[in-house]
This record gives sequence, structure tokens and C-alpha cells, in this order.
Amino acid sequence: MTLATDQNVDRHGISPTGLQFISIRDAVMDRWEREVRARVDGAQNLLRPVLTNTLPAFFDNIAEALSPDHPRTQAASGNNSASVHGTERARMTPFGPDQVVHEYQILRESIAVVAKGRVVLDDDHWRIIDASINAAMREAVRSFTQIHEDLRHKMAAALSHDMRTPLSVVAHGAQLMSMTADWAQVKNVAARIGTNADRLNEMMAELLDALTFQGAAKIPLHLTHFDILSLTRELGEQYGHGPHGTQVVVDVAGEPVTGHWCRASLWRALENLVNNAIKYGDGGTVSIRAHQTRGRMMLSVHNEGNAIPEEQHNRIFEYLRRETGPFSATGWGIGLPFVKAVGESHGGSVSVDSSPELGTTFLIDIPVDCRPFVGDSAQCAASA
Repeated sequence: MTLATDQNVDRHGISPTGLQFISIRDAVMDRWEREVRARVDGAQNLLRPVLTNTLPAFFDNIAEALSPDHPRTQAASGNNSASVHGTERARMTPFGPDQVVHEYQILRESIAVVAKGRVVLDDDHWRIIDASINAAMREAVRSFTQIHEDLRHKMAAALSHDMRTPLSVVAHGAQLMSMTADWAQVKNVAARIGTNADRLNEMMAELLDALTFQGAAKIPLHLTHFDILSLTRELGEQYGHGPHGTQVVVDVAGEPVTGHWCRASLWRALENLVNNAIKYGDGGTVSIRAHQTRGRMMLSVHNEGNAIPEEQHNRIFEYLRRETGPFSATGWGIGLPFVKAVGESHGGSVSVDSSPELGTTFLIDIPVDCRPFVGDSAQCAASA
């Protein structure tokens, strides 16, 4: 089994060197996790699913890039997994950009240590590994800083708009108090000043909460305990009976993964992805795969057909954003932003891998047990 972002479960095109590289994934990730916890500020107390993030899939993408018969030239090409990694770091960790860089440096170091004597890597292989890690590092830091830049803009808007009214009341009230000797009027104005000062204090607390949260709005979740493979099979069967006006082969495979998620929102997210796969695919099989690794559940939907241009890989997740060209049909405006919100609300992320050679794969990558990452907004009903 490979965990690459393109749903390459049969390891198509993977060379003997790439297969050797995949075989050391867990050992590399174990060493990387120990070293990151020991050396990266803010990583010590992170739970494993948050720390692991999207890196197992990125690691297998490197194996594909090491394979001459595979079209991936370096691990970050054709997909936005590195961008998603940076976004999730901004939302879920206390990291700064230097910590994001450091963790990638430790990944390179861990590969070198673990691969020695186990995988034969020549200079060309190392050039691919270095190019992959450097490209991913740039994309991750760019997305990380964009999240914080967006937050600064929101803060500036709040400060200039929301605080204008209470500040005006305070300023005018102070001016009025200096001009009157009417004690009753002074007491009335002082009370209004006090009320608006309290409101300003509340606004500052809200801004501090926003700084701490660093994320987008979450959707409400009702958490239950269930097997994701059972859900995917149930959804796949409904397409086989053609209730959506067309019959399409939906191939469901993977392994049983039982965890704590919101069944209704994952169903809707998966349905959106399958509908898009049918709409923009070439009429062939739509593949759904479910796997788990290191406390993360990876749920992917794959189709063949026109590739999504790489410059649109992040933009298609923007609310009501529709690109021109073959992807401008109704349906891209709300569905994919909702899918992204479902992934992020579960404490994970959603990425896309798309190219003419590999087709298109959307990957929902979330903790197996999302309860620690959801917060009080979810109604946790953990049942067997």
C-alpha cells in the first residue's frame, strides 16, 4: 500500500529504488517524530495526528519522483499537499515559519540516517529528494504566512470598523464631561463611557481569541464512532443504482478504519467529491479509497479526465470561486469549499493531486479520533 496523494494503491510505475524507499517510511517517520519533538519549539506536546500531518503522503510522493517511469518529477509537483501542510500548521500548532522550515530539514536528515545501508541512493536520487523537500518547504511557508497575513487583515478591519463606534462614544463623552457642571449629566455620560469601554475590552478579547485560533470558521459536527469503509461502500452502492440520473462505476476499496467523526458531514463531503469526479471525469471508474496511518485517516476520490491546472489547485477551494475553462460548470462554487471545511473542522485537511498523466485525486486527511481537535462546538456521542 502506498499513501501517495494520487491514490496509487497498486504502486504503478514505482521503481525498485522507490519501493525500497517506501519500505523505510515508518522508520523515517518514527525518527522524524522523535527529533522534531526534541528539537522544534512547540512540538513537544502535539498529539501524533497533528504532528504527522500530511507527511506520509508526501514521503510516498518522493518515492514516485525517484521512479523514472512515474510522471512525478518531484514530490510537490502536481499537488498542493505542501500548501495544505503549511495551512494546517498555521491552524493547529503554535509553530512559526522557522519551525516549519526546521521540520522539513529534520525530514531530510532522517531520510539520510535511516536510508543508509537500506536504500541505494545515488547523486541523482538525492537531487530529487532535495528538490522535493525544498519545493515543499517553500510552498508550506508561503501558505503558513498567508494564513497569518489574512488574519492581520481581518484584525485591521475589526479595529477600524467595529471599534469606531465605542471609541467615538468615549471620546465625545469625555469632551462633554469637561464642558458641563451638571452632576446628573456627568454620571449619565460616565455610565455610557463605562459601557463602551467594556465593549472595547470584549472586542480585544475576541481579537486575542482570533490570534490564538488562527483558523477559518468551523462547521458544527455530531461525532459518532463508525467505520469509514462501511460509509464509502454504502455511498458507492447508491451510485450503482443510478439515483443521480446516471449510472457510473464507483469502485470502493481500502481497509476498515473505525474512528470518531461526523458521519453526516463526511457523507456530504464524499458525495460532493464523487459528483465532481463524475461531472469532470471521462466517464470511467471513480475510485474511493480509505486507509489509515499514524493516527490519520486518509479518504480519497480519484477520476480520470481533464486535469485541474496547477495554478488552480488552491483557488478551487475558495467559496463561490469558479474558474473559466473546463472547470467553470455549476458545482465548483460551494461543494469544494464545503469539503475543505469538513476536513478542517475535523482537525485535518483536504488536498488535490491532479495532472494529465495521473488524473485527479482529492484527499481528505483527518485524525482517526478527531475529538481532541474539534472543541466544544461538537456534540460528542461516542457509541460503539
